[in-house]
Amino acid sequence: MDRLADWTSSASVKLGIDTSEADIAEILELARGVRHAVTNPAAIVAVYLVGVAVGRGADPREAAAQLADLTNAWSGTTCDWRD
Repeated sequence: MDRLADWTSSASVKLGIDTSEADIAEILELARGVRHAVTNPAAIVAVYLVGVAVGRGADPREAAAQLADLTNAWSGTTCDWRD
């Protein structure tokens, strides 16, 4: 396991959550896209908002896609980092 995977596993255990189905690459791509299209702090907020949405029952991929679409529309970019 690499350092990110080790940390993610440890953080999941500490928080008592199951991240076995989490797509870490997609989460990182969303954060990267928001960071480039909006501002660095927005990346952290975006990931947090997706987490809250998922915690309330939203599909993780759909929540990330909705924020990606919003970011593209809001910033005027046409980047699609969800490929």
